[in-house]
Amino acid sequence: MERIYIFKRFERFWHWSQALLIILMMVTGFEIHGTYTLLGYGDASELHTSAAWALIALWVFAIFWHFTTGEWRQYIPTTENLVAMLRYYLSGIFTHAPHPFRLTQLRKHNPLQRLAYLNVKLMINPLIWLSGLAYLYYNEINAAGLGLDLGVVAVLHTIGAFLMLGFFIVHVYVITTGHTWSSHLKAMITGWEEIEDPQAGAKS
Repeated sequence: MERIYIFKRFERFWHWSQALLIILMMVTGFEIHGTYTLLGYGDASELHTSAAWALIALWVFAIFWHFTTGEWRQYIPTTENLVAMLRYYLSGIFTHAPHPFRLTQLRKHNPLQRLAYLNVKLMINPLIWLSGLAYLYYNEINAAGLGLDLGVVAVLHTIGAFLMLGFFIVHVYVITTGHTWSSHLKAMITGWEEIEDPQAGAKS
């Protein structure tokens, strides 16, 4: 195995802070939606709003970091090895086929991950962000004469929440697809990713 330092300190802080805030918002959001009772509507609503503002601040800072460090390039879509990655996740992973993508500091995400993360950043996050703010400031927006439909805003926010939940579930599953079930998890904790050395494989 070869060890490569992939995830910088801020990336790990951003990742885990975002994960905790999103989990907190899902737990409180579904309670606000009436799915179950845990904290009570009032406390859940207040905690949901506080977590939302914290997440927005984190996203703004993360966007600034990505553009100032050039890390935004990690999310540029590519078709290179895209079909190979699809085949790997659909069947190769179950037959222990070799991974078609080699991780490097300049290429942290495979083609499918790039598409998924770009979709989150350009579609799911803005949908949750804008619908949530519209929901929060519905009275003020309507007082300004924009005439928002609260039902539509609520549906859009709920759609965004379920899209984020779907991404979260898939993301947790993909974490377990490394050479061990916890290798990708450890990488996001320590910053160091263990990858198979192709030269070692060739010698064997």
